[in-house]
Amino acid sequence: MNLVEINFDGIVGPSHNYAGLSLGNLASIRNAGEVSQPRAAALQGVDKMRANLALGLAQGIFLPHPRPDHQWLAELGTTIEKAEPVLAANAMSASAMWAANAATVSPAPDTTDGKCHLTVANLRTMPHRSHEWPATLAQLGVAFSNAAFAVHAPVPPAFGDEGAANHMRLAPSHGEPGVEIFVYGISGGAYPARQHIGASKAIARMHLLDPARTLFTEQSEAAIAAGAFHNDVVAVANERVLFAHEQAFADKGALLDACERLVPGFDYVEVPAAEVPLEDAIRSYLFNAQLVTPPDCQPTLIVPTEARETPSVWRWIERHVAGNGPIRRVEVVDVRQSMANGGGPACLRLRVVADPATVDPRFIADAAKLDLIADVIRREWPEQIHIDELQQPRLIAQIEQARAALLQALDLSQLI
Repeated sequence: MNLVEINFDGIVGPSHNYAGLSLGNLASIRNAGEVSQPRAAALQGVDKMRANLALGLAQGIFLPHPRPDHQWLAELGTTIEKAEPVLAANAMSASAMWAANAATVSPAPDTTDGKCHLTVANLRTMPHRSHEWPATLAQLGVAFSNAAFAVHAPVPPAFGDEGAANHMRLAPSHGEPGVEIFVYGISGGAYPARQHIGASKAIARMHLLDPARTLFTEQSEAAIAAGAFHNDVVAVANERVLFAHEQAFADKGALLDACERLVPGFDYVEVPAAEVPLEDAIRSYLFNAQLVTPPDCQPTLIVPTEARETPSVWRWIERHVAGNGPIRRVEVVDVRQSMANGGGPACLRLRVVADPATVDPRFIADAAKLDLIADVIRREWPEQIHIDELQQPRLIAQIEQARAALLQALDLSQLI
């Protein structure tokens, strides 16, 4: 099989708004009540995918979820028209755009049955995300229906699971057996620790991972308290490289010792707090970047424009790339609309190591498909939304029509 890493980006949905629903996500809270630009947000996401294709990376797509979520509201005994404004905002959230939270993925080389396993995240900690999983499960069931995959329903909600945002993988190359690292939280001061170790261990069992090559490590309380609500806000891994902030992990020494022992050629790149304070790293989303290996084998860090605009972060990046470090190139992308709601380049994508030929081709992107998606967005997506408008019938009708038009254009109306 031709195993490559495919980045599946979530298309920003037409209900994208700034309701400030995510406790512990500082950008989300800071921008609550601002006017959002769903059309611009979605086009920024498409442009990011175009940039990935230009680097020679394999690119996939995930679709916006039905919004408002009428079924969820019905289970709560109400409708979008009658719901309290906060409940309506939870039902209208476009947060499924952050595909890193869709699922945890274990590629075939790591599993004893030789299948790529995906477990849908329950996202139980935040109400606006807790009702995503049925639509995610339906979508993954279509995209990965080939026998090469095993798609699992979420871990029971007694254990919080936030998907790949708290999971990393190290390997000599994507197609070789790797070491999977599950990062969990215990305490985050005033903010909730969203990933529970019980969920991480359950996923490792369901994915049939080798216990000797599976690591569980605690995210530091300082990182969560500073606004790193997911591990991918302070650390990212790719092939042999682990790139992390000095204060990312509670027991850094034990983690690095295990990686040195298990990963041939392991390379750790640490950003010291003295050079980049935790607050700067989180504000710029330096680590919520895509760390990728294009076909030219030059490890590349794809960062948001905010990283270039944060002096301490950009100084560190320039010094590293100018030296002999493992990250050889930096690309800057504009995802400001997503960033304002607390999601950087890495939040927008789910990494799946697989043979692209085994994936439903409707979920694989090329330049022509991105052109088609962009045309639908320009024609159908709302230009702007204020949270006071979320229950207006006109806006609701436009949002539902926009998603239906996209699904029809991509021949995926079965997901309506």
